[in-house]
Amino acid sequence: MTFDVQQATDTYINSLGIEALAKATAYTSGSHWILLWGFLISALTTWVFVKYGILNKINAKLNKRSLWLRSFVISGAFIFLSSLLMLPWSIYSDWWREVSYGKTSQPIEDFLSQGGISLLLSSLLGGLFFSGIYFFIRRVGQFWWAWSGGLTAVFISTMMLLGPIWIEPLFNKYTPLPQGEVREALELLAKQANIDPDRIFVYDGSRQSNRFTANVSGLGSSARIAISDVALKSASLDEVKAVTGHEIGHYVSGHVWNLIGTATVLAMLFFYLTNAMFFKVSHSMGSKSEVQDPRGIPVLLLCVSFLSLLAQPVTNFVVRQGEIEADQYSYQAVNLPDAMASALVKTAEYRDPRPNAVQEFIFYSHPSVEKRVKAAMEWKAQHSK
Repeated sequence: MTFDVQQATDTYINSLGIEALAKATAYTSGSHWILLWGFLISALTTWVFVKYGILNKINAKLNKRSLWLRSFVISGAFIFLSSLLMLPWSIYSDWWREVSYGKTSQPIEDFLSQGGISLLLSSLLGGLFFSGIYFFIRRVGQFWWAWSGGLTAVFISTMMLLGPIWIEPLFNKYTPLPQGEVREALELLAKQANIDPDRIFVYDGSRQSNRFTANVSGLGSSARIAISDVALKSASLDEVKAVTGHEIGHYVSGHVWNLIGTATVLAMLFFYLTNAMFFKVSHSMGSKSEVQDPRGIPVLLLCVSFLSLLAQPVTNFVVRQGEIEADQYSYQAVNLPDAMASALVKTAEYRDPRPNAVQEFIFYSHPSVEKRVKAAMEWKAQHSK
């Protein structure tokens, strides 16, 4: 009897049930609106800073300080204060909505405390990054956007290298994966990918999310495999192997470098266009700051945010191609298409598995679950004995 790929795919997707499918669709649709409302609230926040000259007051106290220090303090202060101003929105979009859909069980107190740590880090690192941007604007002149793209590449690479060592442990507890069949299986996969088998960890991902997750993070010697405790509790051994194989596929295929390259090119483009549109946007909001003035960072970031929103289909396309390649690596290395399909169905609880083509093209950073399950079934049909 011939294996029916489409029927097998439909069986997996329909196993969610009508209620779960409807909930996933509603959550996904709402997430698209969250993007739009988030940008509009950012624009309103920018207007508040310009209207009331908040950064002018900070700049006045630093008037005799160096440009680097003024850029660092003003940039960091804006990130910190604007995040506080947007805190009610963050609580709604990042916590309350997740709780209402059953995506997290994190207490509000823990959400706020971790948010505080993230805010301090963002303010510090953002201040350093934008002080570099303003240095190039002043010193390089009209080609500052190209140098700033290079700075973006260095910054992202540094964060990816140091993230697993210094940043991620601030938010989760990482411990070596205990001995047993799961560790034995993942050690084999790690060795195939030249990842140190001693760097396989389990972390308390359930602290922030009830989602099924795993990842391979870091660069070079800092690379490590990390499995969420949610995955270990809710997934079968084969599902863990299939999903980890996918994550290792990203590492082996060098997708991190593709993303850094894409981010660098887009950063150059965004900064170039921001340079061209800054004057009109700034003056339309009542600001007299020019692009080289750190007091104009609210407008600069608003321009970049707007361009990032417009470019989302491009960035999502690049990421989707990487996801397809990572799936293929998992099939080749692990050859568990049914386990991959069943694991993917579990992720459909927070992403509509059957979006229309336009929705998927614009908003989806991963191919739809239906497409990925179908690809798994096609692999099964082609390689089953």
